[in-house]
Amino acid sequence: MQPLTILSIIIVYFGILILISRLVSQKDSSNDTFFKANKNSKWYLVAFGMIGTALSGVTFISVPGEVGSPNGEQFKYFQFILGNAIGFIIIAKVLLPLYYHLNLTSIYGYIEGRLGYYSYKTSAMIFLISRTIGSAFRLYLVVIVLQRYVFDAFAIPFWVTVLISLLLIFAYTYKGGLKTIIITDTLQTFFLVSSVFFTIYFICDSLDLNITQAFETVKQSNYSKIFFFDDFITSRFHFVKQIVGGMFVTIAMVGLDQDLMQKNLSCKNIGEAQKNMFTFTGIFVIINLFFLGVGALLYIYAAKNGIEVPTEMGKPRTDLLFPEIAFNHLTIIPAVIFLLGLTAATFATTDSALTALTTSFCVDFLGMDKAENLAKTNNVRTRHFVHISFSLLMFLVIIVFNAINNASVVSMIFRIASYTYGPLLGLYCFGLFMKNLTVRDKLVPFVCIASPLLTLAISLNSASLFGDYVFDTELIIVNGLITFLLLLCISKKPVANIGLSKA
Repeated sequence: MQPLTILSIIIVYFGILILISRLVSQKDSSNDTFFKANKNSKWYLVAFGMIGTALSGVTFISVPGEVGSPNGEQFKYFQFILGNAIGFIIIAKVLLPLYYHLNLTSIYGYIEGRLGYYSYKTSAMIFLISRTIGSAFRLYLVVIVLQRYVFDAFAIPFWVTVLISLLLIFAYTYKGGLKTIIITDTLQTFFLVSSVFFTIYFICDSLDLNITQAFETVKQSNYSKIFFFDDFITSRFHFVKQIVGGMFVTIAMVGLDQDLMQKNLSCKNIGEAQKNMFTFTGIFVIINLFFLGVGALLYIYAAKNGIEVPTEMGKPRTDLLFPEIAFNHLTIIPAVIFLLGLTAATFATTDSALTALTTSFCVDFLGMDKAENLAKTNNVRTRHFVHISFSLLMFLVIIVFNAINNASVVSMIFRIASYTYGPLLGLYCFGLFMKNLTVRDKLVPFVCIASPLLTLAISLNSASLFGDYVFDTELIIVNGLITFLLLLCISKKPVANIGLSKA
């Protein structure tokens, strides 16, 4: 597949997204449309579109790649996915009713009412930092692919590729915001899901396998082990660690994250929002299982055709195996399908993140949802400026990450999430379960700085502290627990309660 062909497809793809954006936002580009889609989103569109947002280019490339990684990961990721599913159900039954009851635009408004001003600003800032870093890493992964297979052929520098990508996203999100994204993400998820099934079909065809034979081939291969019950202490892949870690990572990174919750809050009522979450959960589990199947088939195909895993700086890059096979070893049609799926997965995540970041800053720090600010004439212009600023910030983060990154993108994202989302988990748990207590509000920012540092110290010394115990995704629980305990240390009974007890 020639670079010029790939570039032409990308241009057409974004042309369609920009056209959709113009049609959706031409009548209304108000802040209510941008932040909440006028609270009129169809639950089935939200459910389907959220698949693209939740999966991202990381899932599309790295998850299939890690099936055959030297660490022997195989299908262990599916254990984590099952934990995710439990987390989604908890979100639907516990957090969504809370958010709808309070009629929130930003979910961090709950913290303001429960714990106070500084706690509120801290939780919103944690989200801004976490989502900016996480989304930048996800976009970075795909920009590497575009750079390697497209823009290097035109001698275009890496930073220009990043800038072009972000400008294209900005072009179709800055007016309609969430209302536009509900529609564009539905289209992008269609491309993503279609690409998974078509990729399986074309690889099976190349291997002369029908679907039944392909299933048996994957099942009998060395890549299909799902459940790991090796030594609990030393194994990162142990079933319990993956299930529990997946559950709490989901609660923190989805249920306490403005990005994905913003879509849920755009539904008409709590019933439709929960229906959306349950539908989304089922599709999410099935699609991830198919991604793992793609990974096994890719390695089987590579072994049969003598294809080596691409390397970078002398080290194997398993997340480049999928694009390597799609662009250089399959025919033009599967290559185009892969490109559309990859582009959809990545940009559905990034456009959603930029909208959520803009919403959180405008609501949580500029107070645009406050009654006294609603009538200000420059609100929309200010929102545009904030949107541009976060686009530039993400650009800078990607450039810095490109200069220093030397680890697997998947493990890096979840490692960072364990540290940045942990304090959010602790804050919300304290708010929900310690209803007879509040905190010394001004001390909360220090707690949220101290807990990730203590978690890092524990992680680095886990072998000596806990008898060779190795942490994986369950590290977020440790972080949340430390935050919770530190909040208890600075807690107090509300003034109202003290007065009543004296009476």
